[in-house]
Amino acid sequence: MKLPQADFRHRRDRLAEKMGPNSIAIIATREEMYRNRDADYKFRADSSFFYLTGFAEPEAVAVIETFEDDDYSYSLFCRERNREMEIWNGYRAGIDGAIEDYDADEAYAIDLLDEEIIEKLLNKERLYYRIGHNAAFDARVSQWIKQADGEHRHQSAPAQLVQLDRIVDEMRLVKSPQELELMQIAANISAEAHTRAMQMVRPGMMEYALEAELNYIFGQNGCVPSYNSIVGGGANACILHYVENNQPLKDGDLVLIDAACEYEFYASDITRTFPVNGKFSAEQKALYEVVLASQYAAIDAVRIGNSYREPHEAAVKILTEGLVNLGLLKGDVNELIKTEAYRQFYMHGTGHWLGMDVHDVGSYKKGEDWRQYEEGMVVTVEPGLYIAPDDETVDEKWRGIGIRIEDDVVATSKGPRVLTANVVKDIADIEHLMAQAKA
Repeated sequence: MKLPQADFRHRRDRLAEKMGPNSIAIIATREEMYRNRDADYKFRADSSFFYLTGFAEPEAVAVIETFEDDDYSYSLFCRERNREMEIWNGYRAGIDGAIEDYDADEAYAIDLLDEEIIEKLLNKERLYYRIGHNAAFDARVSQWIKQADGEHRHQSAPAQLVQLDRIVDEMRLVKSPQELELMQIAANISAEAHTRAMQMVRPGMMEYALEAELNYIFGQNGCVPSYNSIVGGGANACILHYVENNQPLKDGDLVLIDAACEYEFYASDITRTFPVNGKFSAEQKALYEVVLASQYAAIDAVRIGNSYREPHEAAVKILTEGLVNLGLLKGDVNELIKTEAYRQFYMHGTGHWLGMDVHDVGSYKKGEDWRQYEEGMVVTVEPGLYIAPDDETVDEKWRGIGIRIEDDVVATSKGPRVLTANVVKDIADIEHLMAQAKA
């Protein structure tokens, strides 16, 4: 499934309306990045640029101009067709393709940007661009403004510079039904990958070998990881951003997998924690049940009208109660929450926005207040507990256990909708799935 050009056009319509008359917006895609000599990282277009254009090639700039009559035009600067370069690096849309296939009103060779942009800037009241996003592009925009003011005595460049991200980020925060469909596909593929990992894991297996099982499912479905996969066995699960994935998985340990794929520019984000040998120990089970209960409570708090912070508060309450009940914390639960004593074992937030970026754009507050959930917002819900292997304040039996459970949740008028429900997380279901795989 791909989004039709009509969806991208609708987004540009909305942006033009928010810009107001007599304005111009300039947005560039990201630059290509070199991995090492004569080798690039695989190019992926800038999310906000792609959100407005659907154009996935490098070396491209989109320009949207609004006029006094509420009309607007969309220009795309891109690479020209070049037979020799296309033989080496793949086909290009070119100038004609930008118009015919990507709905541009006008298209220009990217090499003409410095020349053509001056005329478009003249007599505009406001310039919208991504201030501070790229230092080199900032300098280029400054030079265009200076040139426009200096070369045209009776015309001038825009007097107001406005942060384009403030508009586009808010647009991206609320997902359309079509976007949610893409995110559901990404979630389903990622759930299949996690299920395979549970079925394939064995004591003695290397973390990177288990990561390969995830990548197999991603690749079979034409996807790439939406972030660096975390496959942490034993105490490695207590390292929040562990990505080395180069240690053996030991009998009796848990393995924490935080991994997911991106489908048609839309990300998923899943974490599951399960026993390498297929059976939770008593201590692992006790901590896991606390984390799972906190996650269910947090998911239930992802409701329209609730504040963004309420899932975190729900999770923290249950996690703190559980830590007290298990003897890892001592004292009054409310006081422990107030003093954030739980942060010894739970040191991160309970979620983040999800969309085209795995940590997606959009503000978490409006003014001083946490913003409220609206229909179509997507958030991760990912509480955890991490008992450091060298934490001598707790009994040795707890040390080195790290657990996180994460799902992707949409706020809807019917309540929370879990996109990632296809991968099991209850203890009985995990153990049953793993036992079946060994049978």
